Amino acid sequence: MTAAWSHGVYTCKLLFVQMNVVRSRIWKLLPRMNQTCEGLQCFFLMSFDFSMMSSKEALSLKVGAFIPAVPVQPVVLRYPNKMDTITWTWQGPGAFEILWLTLCQFHNPIEIEYLPLYTPSEEEKNNPALFANNVRHIMAKALELPITDLSFDDCQLSQAKGPLRVPTNSSLLQFNRLARRLGLRTGTTDTVLQQQASRARNIWGYRLGLEDFAQYLDLPVTDMLTELHSLFNQHGDGQIDVREYVIALSVVCQPSKAMDTLRLAFGMYEAKEDRAIVEKELASILRTALGVAEVDVTELFSAIDTLDAGKITHDDFCRFVVQHPDFAQEYLLSSRETPSTPHTVPLTNGFSVDHYNTEEPTCSLPGQKKKDN
Repeated sequence: MTAAWSHGVYTCKLLFVQMNVVRSRIWKLLPRMNQTCEGLQCFFLMSFDFSMMSSKEALSLKVGAFIPAVPVQPVVLRYPNKMDTITWTWQGPGAFEILWLTLCQFHNPIEIEYLPLYTPSEEEKNNPALFANNVRHIMAKALELPITDLSFDDCQLSQAKGPLRVPTNSSLLQFNRLARRLGLRTGTTDTVLQQQASRARNIWGYRLGLEDFAQYLDLPVTDMLTELHSLFNQHGDGQIDVREYVIALSVVCQPSKAMDTLRLAFGMYEAKEDRAIVEKELASILRTALGVAEVDVTELFSAIDTLDAGKITHDDFCRFVVQHPDFAQEYLLSSRETPSTPHTVPLTNGFSVDHYNTEEPTCSLPGQKKKDN
């Protein structure tokens, strides 16, 4: 019996893939996937009631499941109850409250619909993002849900807590979408960010045009890359400071680690002799980290520079943040987020609020209910 059990487990060759597994690891798993399925009749063991689609809109799907380029079985679930207590996330009511509300309903129906098997075309096999997007359209149509370009990562970014909370008019969401589609976020660990920062510091003083930026990223020049480059075109001369790109990449890759991003930024801007930065450099760092077109740091810089030295260090900044954890709201954003007509034209630097729909300042994670105004 032990031998039979071992043989059964070996035959199944279970493969677990997590949401946060980067593409480099996925590619390493592909040979095992192919070996596992070779010559076998694939069948479903179980289907988990979980996806990157909320009950309000169809978010962008993770591409990991589409990288093997094999047919997929879309499954959609509906909860007809007037009060939906099933699509739950950690940011909603507590688990016990949800359980109690569910038990208060004597009937909790669920509808499961298996959509037709989707076989990818040759183009979709070579482009997992296109494959995932087309499957999403089919599922959204079946559920009669609108489609949004926001992804789970965008929602995490917009709801991240910390001293540098992303404002509603931030263009970091647009940057995040472009970086994701270009594959720039894939495999971007702390070590990779440090390497990127070191490269950016080494070429400090050289502003990069589109061709140079493409070479820096080892990518071909495309419309999408051109749009990404334009986000940092502060002076409108077609040249960008690549350090700003590294800061933005760090923000979207680790939205809950704002202080790590600021330490990385200080390392790229600080002078070698005293490891300090001046007011103009602090403005560049915070403008990029918040994803806004302009930011006035005069009052903030004066508050940090208690010795009136005209420069501050990372240690000075950290001490100030400990005493003023909401410094961004107090010194930078308090006058910006007053009710007013949104900008409709690009501002001087590439981070234009025109790239972000300010009419939808809220973002719901899967299962999280939006508050009605």
